[in-house]
Order: sequence, then structure tokens, then C-alpha cells
Amino acid sequence: MINLKTIFAATVLGFGLAGAAIAQESAATEDDTITKQHWSFAGPFGTFDQNQLQRGFQVFKEVCSNCHSAHLLAFRNLAEPGGPSFSAAQVKALAASYEIEDPTADGGKRPGLASDNWPSPFATEQDARDANGGALPPDMSVLAKARSVEDKFPNWLFNYFTTYAEGGPDYIHALMNGYEDPAPADFQLPEGKHYNKYFPGHAIGMPPPLSDGQVQYVAGADGATVPLTVDQYSKDVGAFLMWMAEPHLDSNKAAGFRVLTFLILFAVLMWLVKQRLWRKVEH
Repeated sequence: MINLKTIFAATVLGFGLAGAAIAQESAATEDDTITKQHWSFAGPFGTFDQNQLQRGFQVFKEVCSNCHSAHLLAFRNLAEPGGPSFSAAQVKALAASYEIEDPTADGGKRPGLASDNWPSPFATEQDARDANGGALPPDMSVLAKARSVEDKFPNWLFNYFTTYAEGGPDYIHALMNGYEDPAPADFQLPEGKHYNKYFPGHAIGMPPPLSDGQVQYVAGADGATVPLTVDQYSKDVGAFLMWMAEPHLDSNKAAGFRVLTFLILFAVLMWLVKQRLWRKVEH
């Protein structure tokens, strides 16, 4: 049986660990703190912004896909509801603009089909390393779920109640905006590396991939435009990578809401049944 001494010791240990965590977080510099962005898909009722996903795909296609693969993305996914929602004709034309390795085709290559997966920019892993100074660019299929933001104590406790799950896009946005040249004077930057205040260790092999005005967005149907800045590019591609990692997010949230509604109504119904059956029974 657990006695009071054991409970007291556990309580003291818990407060001690909490104090150590607070002290460690306080020692971190404010410049290294990643600011959480406002995402349309945040929260239990958030949904993807189709226009933003289309812009994010443009950034991915024109910039990211030159070095990074996306093996789990099929061209046809780009036409599915809840995503960029390109038309079937647009997806077919996009796929046909790429050559796909196919040993059964004449010359070993053929035009892409909507059913094909996104082609890798390099034929082999070694080719990718050779082109990137020995580093292997990570596959972007689920990158937004593989990266996150380390929240300070006790903020991470509230994430369970706010349903915060946008750590990946927040990190991607921060990383794209975290390059500094030159590096701080007190930092020893290895040769061939670039300083990024949000990257673990601050020395990253990838040079700054984005610059203002690099990607030219097309105005929307209503003539609306967005800034052609690194900040906007990184928000758009962060949203697209989140969709690519979790393409059924919108439908999953809708299903979850329906399930919770059913459970609440079912609980009320069971309480009414219990009251009806046991109302005249003495206990």
C-alpha cells in the first residue's frame, strides 16, 4: 500500500523536475523561440485553405522538388477534395510534363500518368548525396508530421486541451525564415554550412532555398494577391506539406465531430432511460 512518505517524495520529485524544466527553458534565448503561426487548419474545426494549398504546391514544385522527393504523393492526390483540388485535366497535364522511369517503355521512360507517384529529383540516394555535399535531403511526404516545435513548460500541457498539432508547419515556417548571414561572431560555423537560428545546432547544409519575389503567384479569380515574400512562401509551403502529410485532415475532423455528437446524445439518452427504468425503484 502506498504510504504518505511515498506520495510526498513523488510530489517533491515532480516539483523538482518541473523547476528544472522551467530553469532550462528560461536559459534559452528569446531569438530561438519559434512563434506559432495562425493556420486555417488549426483547431478542432479548422480546414485547409484551397488557395493556400495551390500556392504551396507551386512553391514545392518550383523550389523544394529540385532536391527533395515526395514518394507518397501521387499526381491524382492533387485533385482530391480537401486538398489543392486541381481539376482532372490539370493533373493529367501536370503528370504528362514529367518523364517517369519505366523499364517496359521504349527508351526506359514514358510520360507521367495521374496514377504515378511524384518523381524523385535524383536517380539514386548516392546521386542525391553527391549533389548535396554528402547530405541526403529528406523525403517531404510526411515531413510536416516528422518535425515539431518544442514547447516551453508549462505551455505544452495546454496543447492537450487546445488540440495544437501544427508544430510541423510552425517549424518549417521558422526554418525558412531563420537563416542569418553572416553568422553570429561567437558561433563557429563549419565550412560548407549555413547558419540558421532555428535549426538544431544552428549549422545546416541546405542553403537558403527561398528569396523575396522568387515564385510568381497568379492572382486569384477575384484579383486578390498575396505578398511575394519568404514569410508568405514559407507559410504556403508549410500548409501544403501539412496537407501532404495528412491529406484527410478535414474529413477526419468532421468524422470526429460527428462521433462526439453521437456520444453526447447517446449519453443523454442512456441517462433518460436509466431515470425511466429506475425512477420508482427504492435503493
